Amino acid sequence: MNTLPTAALCFLCALPLVAHAGDKPKLILQITVDQLRGDMPARHADQLGQGGLRYLMEQGIHYNNAHHTHANTETIVGHTTLATGANPAAHGMVGNLWYDREAGRTVYNIEDPDYAILTSGADVDDATEIDPTQRAANSDGRSPRTILTSTFGDELAVNTAGQAKVFGVSIKDRGAVAMAGHAGKAIWFSKAAGEFVTSTYYYDAYPDWVDAWNEKGLPQSFSGQSWELLNPISGYLFADRDDQEWEPDFAGFGRTFPHPLGTTEDKYFTTLLTLSPYGDRITADFAKTLIDAEDLGDDDVTDFLGVSFSVTDYVGHFFGPSSLEAEDNLLQLDRTLADLFAYVDAEVGLDNTLIVLSSDHGAPEAPGYLASLGMPGSYVSPDEWDTAPAAARIKERFGITGPLLEGYDHPYLNLAEEVRANPDIDRVALETAIANELVAFEGVAYAIPSTRLQEGSVPDNALMQAVLNNYHPDRSGDIYVVFEPDSFINDMDGLSVTVTHGSPWRYDTFVPIFFAGQGITPQTVSRRVHTIDVALTLSVVAQTRPPSGATGQVLTEVLGQ
Repeated sequence: MNTLPTAALCFLCALPLVAHAGDKPKLILQITVDQLRGDMPARHADQLGQGGLRYLMEQGIHYNNAHHTHANTETIVGHTTLATGANPAAHGMVGNLWYDREAGRTVYNIEDPDYAILTSGADVDDATEIDPTQRAANSDGRSPRTILTSTFGDELAVNTAGQAKVFGVSIKDRGAVAMAGHAGKAIWFSKAAGEFVTSTYYYDAYPDWVDAWNEKGLPQSFSGQSWELLNPISGYLFADRDDQEWEPDFAGFGRTFPHPLGTTEDKYFTTLLTLSPYGDRITADFAKTLIDAEDLGDDDVTDFLGVSFSVTDYVGHFFGPSSLEAEDNLLQLDRTLADLFAYVDAEVGLDNTLIVLSSDHGAPEAPGYLASLGMPGSYVSPDEWDTAPAAARIKERFGITGPLLEGYDHPYLNLAEEVRANPDIDRVALETAIANELVAFEGVAYAIPSTRLQEGSVPDNALMQAVLNNYHPDRSGDIYVVFEPDSFINDMDGLSVTVTHGSPWRYDTFVPIFFAGQGITPQTVSRRVHTIDVALTLSVVAQTRPPSGATGQVLTEVLGQ
């Protein structure tokens, strides 16, 4: 366990409440904590140390009523929304996966065969992957070319004639790529290779400092270790919930502390590493190396570093957000953030840095946890539905002899290509008929035909607006499926998990937004704000053009107004 000396935290004592008004920050540090629901920092506030989340809560602006405005609350969707200030209807990232009608297959959001990963063998290894959405990729190539609008980082590069240094770093490739945008450099951790990698979109060869970081073998140094509790168990809110029957035992990781990582000889070692707080620790260490090697914040041109911490998401999927594991991971992430902020203060100065922290999505509770409190919650199992009678009725009514559906890529149901191409079929009537049949199945709250979205003939309410905000005509499927609150599919491409996100319900849209550092007056703001506001606010701070698809509002408190 790395600990910070007291001296490393003394920067808190010297921070000005209001820094040089009108000055551009030397560094904008945008942190995205994957699956950090908006209530989680406050729930554990009295357990936090100094310098991390407590610094943001006490020395920053805390927007405690912030929400995504799109319906499919998945990783790439939220990251891209935070980066662009646009909804998926504009930026195009409608899901982690979508059915590409031209290619005739399901695609992974940032796959790009034109830009291979520089490290041989760093593509997804199905046997060790806890992020199975990547398995749909047709190649190991990665780029931001599927992002259809500009990001804040892009506009910063435009504004500075390319002098601004723009980077994105994450365990997840899509987290790094979304933050880096088109003009920046994205670097992410490969579980297959056990090191940070990138693609030829960004570099022809690795910079020396990346090679040096990989050669020092920090991930491998955790071989043979276990994830231990940070503090004595008696101080935890969920101290008596360390062994819950709904938690899976993935690859011998266990349901109780300590959680063994195994050794580098085990095929699941790097996977389990990223299912522990050590995954965020190596991400932060890499980010610190990047700041030093690339001289971020060393001149008067504003630089940008986006860091996405992924472990909260992995832990949430396996154990749920109300678990001893999620609680301890948040406390350990708090220490990792404190260490990173102390490093930024020493290298750049927090009075020269604007920090913004938010999340790509929230999370539901595990149905088992809700049941223990007498509350409803359930897993949805479409494989157990008897769909044959409904399919037969629809095919008979519309004269369909072949397949009716192509399949389901969350949250969209896709019609078979032969059906879509048949000019004799009334698509509005067909999609409406399928939707009407779907809502009769257990767990389905709404089924919204895309033809209705195109026509604008859906009810005028917040949920339908969120579905409309997620609609892109070239990428969205034919029927958007919304499950009942606290009901969801817990099968991620064959991998059984405790919790999945991706709904328009408030537990999935609810995230924190913090701003801290240069020019920030501490305060808590409880009016409703949105994640589409972040990029536009950064553009005003840095005096750039707004990102091309941005539709949010400027968060005026960040400007001292």
